[in-house]
Amino acid sequence: MLSKTKYRGVFANFFMIGGKHAVAIFTGKVVLKLDVHDIKDKQKAMKAVSSLSGLESLAMDMNEKKLTVIGNVDPVDVVNKLRKSWHAEILTVGPAKEPEKKKDDDKKKTEEEKKKESEKQIAELLKLYQSYNPHCTQYYPVYSSEEDPNSCVIC
Repeated sequence: MLSKTKYRGVFANFFMIGGKHAVAIFTGKVVLKLDVHDIKDKQKAMKAVSSLSGLESLAMDMNEKKLTVIGNVDPVDVVNKLRKSWHAEILTVGPAKEPEKKKDDDKKKTEEEKKKESEKQIAELLKLYQSYNPHCTQYYPVYSSEEDPNSCVIC
């Protein structure tokens, strides 16, 4: 018997086996933390998970040691496959596509705020350039004593 229900915010197909057990096959994304140390372990882990049916996408981030599995797979089966050789734990289980966020911030900004931001960026870049290249010429205005009536000149 096959039924499709929403389980923890994710649509899942449940199969009843003998009327007692339910096996969930998630249509979504599973992120796992996997204890791998080198590229050879990464290849072995990806090969082990790729043998599962219903897999759409498989990606591994070696810096954070996270394995991302997208497709119609059971997260428990994925972890069981990997735990034979490595320590694995489930970080997140969710929908395959993340909902798009509304961009209210872009609508709220006016033209003046955008101009101020661009001027700040230009000023920051100019400061960075001047610190990087200290020999750049700066022009200072020259005032003569004749132009300024308040200047004190001793003759």
